[in-house]
Amino acid sequence: MSGSKPERVGIYPGTFDPITLGHADIIRRGSKLVDRLIIGVTTNPSKNPMFSTEERLAMVEREVAGLGLNNVDVVGFNALLVKFARKQKASVLVRGLRAVADFEYEYQMAGMNQQLDPDIETVFLMADVSLQPIASKLVKEIALFGGDITPFVSDTVREDVVARVAEKGQLGDY
Repeated sequence: MSGSKPERVGIYPGTFDPITLGHADIIRRGSKLVDRLIIGVTTNPSKNPMFSTEERLAMVEREVAGLGLNNVDVVGFNALLVKFARKQKASVLVRGLRAVADFEYEYQMAGMNQQLDPDIETVFLMADVSLQPIASKLVKEIALFGGDITPFVSDTVREDVVARVAEKGQLGDY
């Protein structure tokens, strides 16, 4: 009996505020593990976002288009991750790890997600060594203090962040 193999769908969730070169690396590598990778752009109010959900969606869509990957989609969501995954018919969650601190948090989240839906697996990808220190929070902090974020984000994202800092006013050169 021959049947077609079901499509393997993965989700790479995050706030992407802003999307960094580290995120792009995980997207590029994660897209090779599944037939379809959905970048789930979500809201986490505790992170005090610099960009609105709509702005982050547009930013991520633009960056993903620049990667030239034909199996990656960008979808916004504001729900429990496993519920979003079920709705998207995803069986894999892709998570990037930079350091031991990331692992502790992500390991706990993977365990909780496993309890909520044992059919959804979490796959951890180690950040490229050259990209390990990059975090959206630090990129924003550097920009707010007038530092150069060029090594951490694409040129277009740098322009977006610099423009937003100019709108809100940078903290200064201390």
